[in-house]
Amino acid sequence: MLLRLLFAPITGLTWIAEQIQERVDAEMDVKENLQKQLLTLQLAFDMGDIEEAEFEAQEEALLLALQAIADQERAAAAIEINEEEE
Repeated sequence: MLLRLLFAPITGLTWIAEQIQERVDAEMDVKENLQKQLLTLQLAFDMGDIEEAEFEAQEEALLLALQAIADQERAAAAIEINEEEE
């Protein structure tokens, strides 16, 4: 029982680190998937499988989604830096 109390902060930090890692992995999977979709879209356009208007609309949607992920990553990094400074 006493050991549990002594190691509780370490256990808690480990759990938090695992949760953060899971979130980062999930975001990386989403980001990678969006990048693959963008490449596939570019190839389809280059091959003449889709019209330019459709390509541009889909490209914009994918780029906006990638930008949103980048914004979230920057915000998370800024929060982390602020917490470290405190």
